[in-house]
Amino acid sequence: MTPGRLAVAVLTVLALIFVFENTQHTRIRLLVPEITMPLWTALLAVGLIGWLCGRFVARK
Repeated sequence: MTPGRLAVAVLTVLALIFVFENTQHTRIRLLVPEITMPLWTALLAVGLIGWLCGRFVARK
């Protein structure tokens, strides 16, 4: 376990704690439609999209 991997693991755990602590419902508007969903779902989806974009950029 390198220091870099340990830091990523700690940040991942902290991000997941943050996501799952925010369980209230919120309204989200993406261009036109407005939907109501739990905030943790929106945070997790944005985190996943960011992770995928980072993987794509790092691969190039």
